[in-house]
Amino acid sequence: MSNLKTDICVIGGGSGGLSVAAGAAQMGARVILIEGHKMGGDCLNYGCVPSKALLAKARAAKARGTIAEDDFRAAMDHVNATIAAIEPHDSVERFEGLGVQVIQGFARFTAPDTVTVDDITIRARRFVIATGSSPLVPPIPGLDRVPFMTNETLFAQKECPGHLLIIGGGPIGLEMAQAHRRLGAKVTVIEGEKALGREDPDAAAVVLKQLRRDGVEIIEDAQVESVSGHAGALEVQVRGGTIFAGTHLLVAVGRKPNLDRLDLNVAGIAYDRGGITVGTDLRSTNRRAYAVGDVAGHGQFTHLAGYHAGLVIRSLLFALPVKARHDHIPRVTYTDPELAQIGLTEAQARQKYGGQLSVQRIGYDQIDRAQADGRTDGFIKLMVARGRPVGVTLVGAQAGELIAPFALAIASNLKLSAMAGMVLPYPTLAEIGKRAAGAYFSPKLFDNPTVKRVVRTVQRWLP
Repeated sequence: MSNLKTDICVIGGGSGGLSVAAGAAQMGARVILIEGHKMGGDCLNYGCVPSKALLAKARAAKARGTIAEDDFRAAMDHVNATIAAIEPHDSVERFEGLGVQVIQGFARFTAPDTVTVDDITIRARRFVIATGSSPLVPPIPGLDRVPFMTNETLFAQKECPGHLLIIGGGPIGLEMAQAHRRLGAKVTVIEGEKALGREDPDAAAVVLKQLRRDGVEIIEDAQVESVSGHAGALEVQVRGGTIFAGTHLLVAVGRKPNLDRLDLNVAGIAYDRGGITVGTDLRSTNRRAYAVGDVAGHGQFTHLAGYHAGLVIRSLLFALPVKARHDHIPRVTYTDPELAQIGLTEAQARQKYGGQLSVQRIGYDQIDRAQADGRTDGFIKLMVARGRPVGVTLVGAQAGELIAPFALAIASNLKLSAMAGMVLPYPTLAEIGKRAAGAYFSPKLFDNPTVKRVVRTVQRWLP
């Protein structure tokens, strides 16, 4: 058995853990990184990267208007090629080149300041737990007796499913529903409540309308009661007795934090089913240990893990006080059209601000570039209180890109006048954000009697 000592021990080689390890090592700290599976974590291998690569090929097939027999296999080849292109950036070799000692295996705490990996014992001044999350498999009767996929196994397919059944109508379920439908599969989505139920219902309706146009069957308010069958012939029964039959099954009902192997109790680290209990400084109940990303209980986004990592580096390396906030973290569903959200939805903003709230809505059909591109489905909904944006809902072409200026505005607490004062190139889709900001100020200028009196007075006195 070997014994190691280090300044920082990072547990988990996904987005958050890699960011902490790379930053800390390059600034002079001794860093050990422990990864039990694949470097790059879920995002690179089973999540963000492969899903967006598959969606890209599905969009191309849709644009072409025909589905070729080998489209699905070509799409999966593109998925693998995309992962391979990015892998070197997250590889063991790269991180060892940065000065990080990488240990491959699963860590467990044996004391508040010690973890073991197989026959290696590691004592550290500080720990960063970044073990991510994995697919939640619900206790549906019969599910343990039939073949099913999660996002961790979905991308190993080589042949297009004949009829894909998807349990779960959230972002992952709907993204994969649209991708598989556009690549030739029949698809049925079974959702126990409302599809995209977390999102603004007006925006969700735009996405669901397009998926149904594509031929995706979406069944809502259908609680799954049991699953039966065998490979190639599966059945999902919902409350009320209706049975949906298909050839393949994808379970996409959410995710759970990866905490089971860590023996957190031994280290005095409190946690619950949502993740590790942390303060605004991202420290756990063991002051030596921080948690970032999915296991920190504030959302399951790669960009959130990166944000957490930046804060933790400041605290670890420079002993600076940090305070995580989460009101400025955007999220995007990468269907076509995309749905992006930052800050409060309209319903949340009305509940919080009441009569102080102003809501501006501008349709894509009012934007010249959208008309030129023939992509006029969608809108922006801008929530403003006390002269500042408090929430933005965007649904339509490139919504995930167009949310970016509002991410800056909300993160920096900018006044809406900063958005209205931007000069954007014409014609661009980005004008939709400026147009919404301008709409907030229009009544103050054009429907204001005082402004009109001042203008008339000035006009009389001008030479």
